[in-house]
Amino acid sequence: MKAELTYGKETTTSLPFQQALDRVKDALKTEGFGVLCEIDVAKTLKEKLGAEFRPYVILGACNPQLAYRALTLEPHLGLLLPCNVLVSQDANITKVAAIDAKAMLNVVGNAGLDAIAQEVNARLSRVLEKVGSAA
Repeated sequence: MKAELTYGKETTTSLPFQQALDRVKDALKTEGFGVLCEIDVAKTLKEKLGAEFRPYVILGACNPQLAYRALTLEPHLGLLLPCNVLVSQDANITKVAAIDAKAMLNVVGNAGLDAIAQEVNARLSRVLEKVGSAA
């Protein structure tokens, strides 16, 4: 199942959470992205607040070639990088969502970034397709 968000796209998978997370990392690598950071929100909330939270991991993904092109057009673009991909579990459903680079970069107002945003979105869409089709 795919869902369009105002600032991203989401899919679901029948894969267990950890398998989905691993599959996302592999699919990102295939699409030329590296994972610069991995934020385990559930773990952090448990450690800092003692609060229980569902499995929820944010991956900060970056495609170096696309990032370089974008940063040469817009020097302060680092404020909006990296591209976040979210893997979460709600009940027994594993969800994977990715930022909509076009929506994110629209705040900059630099039309030169449009082609880069489209390329990022195409690659992230393929990541979602690979994970969403996994069983």
